[in-house]
Amino acid sequence: MVTATFHFHDELNDFLPAARRHRAFATPCARAATAKHMIEALGVPHTEVGLVQINGAAAGLDQMLQEGDRVSVFPGSLPPPSPVLFVADAHLGGLARLLRMAGFDTLYDNAFHDAEIAAISAQQQRIVLTRDRDLLIRKEIMHGCYVRALKAEPQAQQVLARYRLARQARPFTLCLHCNAPLRPVAKTEVEAELPPQVRALHQTFRRCDVCARVYWKGSHWQRMDSLLRRILDRPA
Repeated sequence: MVTATFHFHDELNDFLPAARRHRAFATPCARAATAKHMIEALGVPHTEVGLVQINGAAAGLDQMLQEGDRVSVFPGSLPPPSPVLFVADAHLGGLARLLRMAGFDTLYDNAFHDAEIAAISAQQQRIVLTRDRDLLIRKEIMHGCYVRALKAEPQAQQVLARYRLARQARPFTLCLHCNAPLRPVAKTEVEAELPPQVRALHQTFRRCDVCARVYWKGSHWQRMDSLLRRILDRPA
Protein backbone atom coordinates (compact mmCIF):
# COMPACT_ATOMS: atom_id res chain seq x y z
CA MET A 1 0.00 0.00 0.00
CA VAL A 2 0.98 3.62 -0.59
CA THR A 3 -0.56 6.77 0.88
CA ALA A 4 -1.58 9.75 -1.27
CA THR A 5 -3.25 13.03 -0.38
CA PHE A 6 -6.31 14.10 -2.40
CA HIS A 7 -8.01 17.47 -2.73
CA PHE A 8 -11.19 17.75 -4.81
CA HIS A 9 -12.34 21.15 -6.04
CA ASP A 10 -15.65 22.93 -6.62
CA GLU A 11 -18.68 20.77 -7.46
CA LEU A 12 -16.70 17.53 -7.27
CA ASN A 13 -17.10 17.83 -3.51
CA ASP A 14 -20.77 16.93 -3.95
CA PHE A 15 -19.68 13.33 -4.46
CA LEU A 16 -17.69 13.14 -1.20
CA PRO A 17 -18.77 12.52 2.39
CA ALA A 18 -19.00 15.74 4.38
CA ALA A 19 -15.78 15.13 6.31
CA ARG A 20 -13.73 15.12 3.08
CA ARG A 21 -15.24 18.10 1.29
CA HIS A 22 -13.20 21.21 0.46
CA ARG A 23 -10.07 19.96 2.18
CA ALA A 24 -7.04 17.79 1.55
CA PHE A 25 -7.14 14.31 3.05
CA ALA A 26 -4.75 11.37 3.03
CA THR A 27 -5.92 7.91 2.06
CA PRO A 28 -4.25 4.52 1.48
CA CYS A 29 -4.04 3.29 -2.12
CA ALA A 30 -3.19 -0.05 -3.67
CA ARG A 31 0.41 -0.10 -4.85
CA ALA A 32 -0.57 -0.31 -8.55
CA ALA A 33 -3.54 2.09 -8.30
CA THR A 34 -3.93 4.76 -10.97
CA ALA A 35 -5.34 8.23 -10.39
CA LYS A 36 -8.57 7.14 -12.11
CA HIS A 37 -8.93 4.07 -9.92
CA MET A 38 -8.58 6.07 -6.71
CA ILE A 39 -10.68 9.04 -7.82
CA GLU A 40 -13.56 6.69 -8.59
CA ALA A 41 -12.96 4.62 -5.46
CA LEU A 42 -13.46 7.86 -3.52
CA GLY A 43 -16.81 8.39 -5.24
CA VAL A 44 -16.11 10.77 -8.13
CA PRO A 45 -16.91 9.51 -11.67
CA HIS A 46 -14.12 10.00 -14.20
CA THR A 47 -16.60 11.67 -16.58
CA GLU A 48 -16.81 14.64 -14.18
CA VAL A 49 -13.05 15.23 -14.03
CA GLY A 50 -11.48 17.91 -16.20
CA LEU A 51 -7.95 18.19 -14.80
CA VAL A 52 -5.75 16.14 -12.49
CA GLN A 53 -2.56 17.51 -10.98
CA ILE A 54 -0.09 15.28 -9.17
CA ASN A 55 2.49 17.14 -7.10
CA GLY A 56 1.56 20.34 -8.91
CA ALA A 57 1.99 19.00 -12.47
CA ALA A 58 -0.79 18.03 -14.89
CA ALA A 59 -1.24 14.27 -15.02
CA GLY A 60 -3.31 11.71 -16.86
CA LEU A 61 -5.96 9.59 -15.22
CA ASP A 62 -3.86 6.53 -16.02
CA GLN A 63 -0.83 7.71 -14.02
CA MET A 64 0.10 5.32 -11.21
CA LEU A 65 0.26 6.80 -7.73
CA GLN A 66 3.40 6.80 -5.62
CA GLU A 67 3.97 7.14 -1.89
CA GLY A 68 3.34 10.72 -0.76
CA ASP A 69 1.75 11.97 -3.98
CA ARG A 70 -0.45 15.07 -3.66
CA VAL A 71 -3.40 14.80 -6.04
CA SER A 72 -5.61 17.78 -6.94
CA VAL A 73 -8.76 17.03 -8.95
CA PHE A 74 -10.75 19.70 -10.80
CA PRO A 75 -14.17 19.47 -12.50
CA GLY A 76 -14.70 19.43 -16.26
CA SER A 77 -15.20 16.94 -19.06
CA LEU A 78 -13.77 15.76 -22.35
CA PRO A 79 -14.86 17.69 -25.46
CA PRO A 80 -18.08 16.05 -26.67
CA PRO A 81 -18.01 13.74 -29.70
CA SER A 82 -19.29 15.11 -32.98
CA PRO A 83 -22.13 14.90 -33.73
CA VAL A 84 -23.42 15.28 -30.19
CA LEU A 85 -25.64 12.30 -29.34
CA PHE A 86 -27.15 11.44 -25.96
CA VAL A 87 -28.53 8.39 -24.17
CA ALA A 88 -30.54 9.08 -21.02
CA ASP A 89 -31.15 6.65 -18.19
CA ALA A 90 -34.57 5.45 -17.11
CA HIS A 91 -35.13 8.30 -14.62
CA LEU A 92 -34.62 11.15 -17.10
CA GLY A 93 -37.57 10.85 -19.47
CA GLY A 94 -38.49 14.53 -19.08
CA LEU A 95 -34.95 15.63 -19.90
CA ALA A 96 -34.85 13.34 -22.94
CA ARG A 97 -38.09 14.86 -24.22
CA LEU A 98 -36.76 18.43 -23.84
CA LEU A 99 -33.50 17.59 -25.61
CA ARG A 100 -35.43 16.02 -28.49
CA MET A 101 -37.66 19.10 -28.56
CA ALA A 102 -34.51 21.21 -28.99
CA GLY A 103 -33.35 18.96 -31.82
CA PHE A 104 -30.72 16.83 -30.05
CA ASP A 105 -30.70 13.10 -30.82
CA THR A 106 -31.45 11.47 -27.45
CA LEU A 107 -32.11 7.77 -26.94
CA TYR A 108 -34.39 6.95 -24.03
CA ASP A 109 -36.30 3.92 -22.86
CA ASN A 110 -37.44 3.46 -19.27
CA ALA A 111 -36.57 -0.23 -19.64
CA PHE A 112 -32.87 0.46 -20.32
CA HIS A 113 -30.53 -1.29 -17.86
CA ASP A 114 -27.15 0.18 -16.91
CA ALA A 115 -25.22 -2.40 -18.94
CA GLU A 116 -27.33 -1.62 -22.00
CA ILE A 117 -26.78 2.13 -21.62
CA ALA A 118 -23.03 1.62 -21.26
CA ALA A 119 -22.94 -0.57 -24.38
CA ILE A 120 -24.97 1.96 -26.40
CA SER A 121 -22.67 4.76 -25.26
CA ALA A 122 -19.55 2.86 -26.29
CA GLN A 123 -20.90 1.62 -29.62
CA GLN A 124 -22.54 4.86 -30.78
CA GLN A 125 -20.32 7.43 -29.04
CA ARG A 126 -23.27 8.80 -27.07
CA ILE A 127 -23.00 10.96 -23.96
CA VAL A 128 -24.61 9.22 -20.99
CA LEU A 129 -27.01 11.41 -18.99
CA THR A 130 -27.74 10.09 -15.51
CA ARG A 131 -28.12 10.84 -11.81
CA ASP A 132 -26.49 7.48 -11.01
CA ARG A 133 -22.78 7.98 -10.39
CA ASP A 134 -22.20 4.23 -10.33
CA LEU A 135 -23.29 4.11 -13.98
CA LEU A 136 -20.73 6.78 -14.94
CA ILE A 137 -17.93 4.79 -13.33
CA ARG A 138 -18.35 1.94 -15.85
CA LYS A 139 -15.17 1.62 -17.86
CA GLU A 140 -16.99 1.46 -21.22
CA ILE A 141 -18.26 5.01 -20.81
CA MET A 142 -15.98 7.73 -22.15
CA HIS A 143 -18.49 10.59 -22.20
CA GLY A 144 -21.06 11.19 -19.50
CA CYS A 145 -22.77 13.87 -17.49
CA TYR A 146 -23.96 13.63 -13.91
CA VAL A 147 -27.27 15.51 -13.94
CA ARG A 148 -27.61 17.45 -10.71
CA ALA A 149 -31.05 19.08 -10.98
CA LEU A 150 -34.22 17.18 -10.12
CA LYS A 151 -36.57 18.76 -12.67
CA ALA A 152 -36.38 18.58 -16.46
CA GLU A 153 -36.04 22.28 -17.29
CA PRO A 154 -32.94 22.99 -15.13
CA GLN A 155 -31.57 19.59 -16.17
CA ALA A 156 -31.74 20.63 -19.83
CA GLN A 157 -30.15 23.99 -19.02
CA GLN A 158 -27.26 22.20 -17.28
CA VAL A 159 -26.63 19.81 -20.17
CA LEU A 160 -26.81 22.51 -22.85
CA ALA A 161 -24.52 24.81 -20.87
CA ARG A 162 -21.98 22.09 -20.12
CA TYR A 163 -21.55 21.22 -23.80
CA ARG A 164 -22.25 24.75 -25.13
CA LEU A 165 -25.03 23.52 -27.38
CA ALA A 166 -27.60 26.32 -27.34
CA ARG A 167 -26.53 27.65 -30.74
CA GLN A 168 -26.69 24.16 -32.25
CA ALA A 169 -30.34 23.66 -31.32
CA ARG A 170 -32.77 22.81 -34.15
CA PRO A 171 -36.13 22.99 -32.37
CA PHE A 172 -39.00 20.77 -33.46
CA THR A 173 -37.04 18.68 -35.95
CA LEU A 174 -37.22 15.37 -34.03
CA CYS A 175 -40.16 13.26 -32.92
CA LEU A 176 -40.69 13.70 -29.19
CA HIS A 177 -41.76 10.08 -28.83
CA CYS A 178 -39.28 8.05 -30.90
CA ASN A 179 -36.40 10.47 -31.64
CA ALA A 180 -36.70 10.09 -35.43
CA PRO A 181 -36.42 13.09 -37.80
CA LEU A 182 -39.63 14.86 -38.76
CA ARG A 183 -40.36 15.70 -42.39
CA PRO A 184 -42.70 18.32 -43.86
CA VAL A 185 -45.84 16.74 -45.21
CA ALA A 186 -48.64 18.07 -47.41
CA LYS A 187 -51.92 18.71 -45.66
CA THR A 188 -53.69 16.47 -48.16
CA GLU A 189 -51.55 13.53 -47.01
CA VAL A 190 -52.63 13.80 -43.36
CA GLU A 191 -56.00 15.56 -43.61
CA ALA A 192 -58.02 12.48 -42.75
CA GLU A 193 -56.08 12.07 -39.48
CA LEU A 194 -56.64 15.63 -38.21
CA PRO A 195 -59.24 16.81 -35.71
CA PRO A 196 -61.80 19.08 -37.41
CA GLN A 197 -60.59 22.26 -35.69
CA VAL A 198 -56.96 21.56 -36.62
CA ARG A 199 -58.00 20.82 -40.20
CA ALA A 200 -59.76 24.19 -40.38
CA LEU A 201 -57.05 26.33 -38.74
CA HIS A 202 -53.68 24.90 -39.83
CA GLN A 203 -51.89 24.41 -43.12
CA THR A 204 -48.36 23.32 -42.14
CA PHE A 205 -47.59 19.85 -40.80
CA ARG A 206 -44.71 17.48 -40.09
CA ARG A 207 -44.79 13.72 -39.77
CA CYS A 208 -42.61 11.12 -38.10
CA ASP A 209 -42.12 8.20 -40.47
CA VAL A 210 -41.37 5.81 -37.60
CA CYS A 211 -44.44 6.23 -35.40
CA ALA A 212 -46.60 8.14 -37.95
CA ARG A 213 -47.43 10.95 -35.51
CA VAL A 214 -48.38 14.29 -37.07
CA TYR A 215 -47.25 17.62 -35.61
CA TRP A 216 -48.57 21.15 -36.14
CA LYS A 217 -48.18 24.55 -34.49
CA GLY A 218 -51.16 24.58 -32.15
CA SER A 219 -51.45 25.92 -28.61
CA HIS A 220 -49.30 23.03 -27.38
CA TRP A 221 -46.54 24.18 -29.75
CA GLN A 222 -46.69 27.72 -28.37
CA ARG A 223 -46.20 26.41 -24.81
CA MET A 224 -43.28 24.24 -25.90
CA ASP A 225 -41.74 27.10 -27.87
CA SER A 226 -41.90 29.35 -24.80
CA LEU A 227 -40.28 26.62 -22.69
CA LEU A 228 -37.50 26.12 -25.24
CA ARG A 229 -36.79 29.84 -25.40
CA ARG A 230 -36.25 29.86 -21.64
CA ILE A 231 -33.96 26.84 -21.79
CA LEU A 232 -31.97 28.21 -24.75
CA ASP A 233 -32.05 31.78 -23.39
CA ARG A 234 -33.46 33.14 -26.63
CA PRO A 235 -35.76 36.15 -27.12
CA ALA A 236 -39.28 35.68 -28.41
